[in-house]
Amino acid sequence: MIKRWNILTADETQVQQLSASLNINPTLCRMLVQRGINTFDKAKQYFRPQLSQLHDPWLMKDMDKAVNRIVQAFEQTEKILVFGDYDVDGTTSVACMYQFLCKLYDPEKLDFYIPHRYREGYGVSKMGIDFAKENGFSLIISLDCGIKSVELIAYAKTIGIDFIICDHHLPDHELPDAYAILNPKQPDCPYPYKELCGCGVGFKLITALATHFSIEESHYLCYLDLVATAIAADIVPMTGENRILAWYGMEKINSAPNPGIKALIKLGGITHTLTITNVVFVIAPRVNAAGRMDDARKAVQLFIEPDEQKAMEFAAMLHSDNTDRKEADSSITAEALELIQSDPVMINRKTTVLCKEHWHKGVVGIVASRLTENYYRPTVVLTRSGDILAGSARSVPGFNLYEAIHACREYLLGYGGHFAAAGLSLAPEQLDAFSAKFESVVANSIDEQLLIPVINIDAEIDFASISNSVYQIICQMEPFGPENMRPVFIAKKVKDTGYSKIVKELHIRFVLKQGNHSLTGIGFNMHDKFQLLQPQKPVDIVFTIDENEWQGKTSLQLKIIDIRPSES
Repeated sequence: MIKRWNILTADETQVQQLSASLNINPTLCRMLVQRGINTFDKAKQYFRPQLSQLHDPWLMKDMDKAVNRIVQAFEQTEKILVFGDYDVDGTTSVACMYQFLCKLYDPEKLDFYIPHRYREGYGVSKMGIDFAKENGFSLIISLDCGIKSVELIAYAKTIGIDFIICDHHLPDHELPDAYAILNPKQPDCPYPYKELCGCGVGFKLITALATHFSIEESHYLCYLDLVATAIAADIVPMTGENRILAWYGMEKINSAPNPGIKALIKLGGITHTLTITNVVFVIAPRVNAAGRMDDARKAVQLFIEPDEQKAMEFAAMLHSDNTDRKEADSSITAEALELIQSDPVMINRKTTVLCKEHWHKGVVGIVASRLTENYYRPTVVLTRSGDILAGSARSVPGFNLYEAIHACREYLLGYGGHFAAAGLSLAPEQLDAFSAKFESVVANSIDEQLLIPVINIDAEIDFASISNSVYQIICQMEPFGPENMRPVFIAKKVKDTGYSKIVKELHIRFVLKQGNHSLTGIGFNMHDKFQLLQPQKPVDIVFTIDENEWQGKTSLQLKIIDIRPSES
């Protein structure tokens, strides 16, 4: 698939001024300026984040009301239910809040609740509220959900249950009638940083409670590994407070992790220092698999279990769920790709809409993402759920998927989501009509450029400038994530040395030179580009800089992302 190369720019005056003040490579300074780091002081905060830079939790709207209501519950010996979503952000949020409240209050008066993905659906559920009523809970603290549950929280109020909502999703015009709402995205919330994940908002409530009760910070900073896991998994911007919390959380993961995280690391086979990428691709999928394939309650049990042996037993359950998830994901993706490839009409559409009744409900969202990666167009994957069809949709960057689905609402029983992803349900007899309308809406509204994948390139660099010192500074830019991605470079007019080769029939082991400098690289799944490496034919390459360890020796290598012939 041909990709667009977008080379980012920066104010060259700021680049030169920053390079002079930091005394580092101007190419690196160019990337910092692109990230809004254009002064010595901003660079110091970026490279040396401090917990003291975190904002005062009391700045968040309703924080005083939330703390006072919890204190009231303690004084009146009420029962408190900690309620969270079934994904990584929700389960880590619940684990942090539940454990911290157990330090302040009688654990017999506390419990936690995770809704079942298929019996209850996303977010606050009537079953969860009824569970609270039947078991004598008069206060629910919801984490990573609740901001859109207007009717359910009104129902809870009629049966004597108060809600404290800790959420980070964008509120609708009408807010729930909760006792307190902690969400920095509320239009009138003065909290300075708006991009916290659900666990981050919960952590702010924990921090405020700790200051109210004059509790030492070690009693809540111990949860930073869980907060970092949530930040990584929820794909929130890696800026501001998120970056500070993730930086210290990764430090804890690598020094003294929660027994549950430690068990997942062991089962994931990671023996080196973890990066945020390991959290995203090794830890997060195992946690999410619990809710996808079975019951996410055991993910919370894993995170709150102090005994390492018992934590390993819970981790093994999640590991098994993840194995089942991978098998389902792999087989369904293969079947879906075959359906597209064997249908000439579908191949030429601007959208993909697929449905098979036997596909597992827990992985249709992942399959939709995989199909979007392959064909780069808005995609809907559905399966049978009872008497209806239900599933997930994924978009390409820049296209508002929610609006496109909203335009097809006449054929739907229900839908919800945001710019990039959505969920929907419909009657089986409406599938063809929905598919046709969705194709029409997208074809008539999408910019053709959005159907071509884009690679954002931070800067051009030559082989002579690629050194261990440059790589070490790049490492100090971690943790990486949205708005602080791993730097991507372009090198122009490089040539094959004649030693490049295809390995395992899929990948290219590159040996390239530019001038008098040679470097090795690896290009995964790039075998179809091998013919571009004709001797003496210059090519441009896009890559990240990585380390390769071989027979006890460590050297720099390029991780090639794309390659094309150089312009003459």
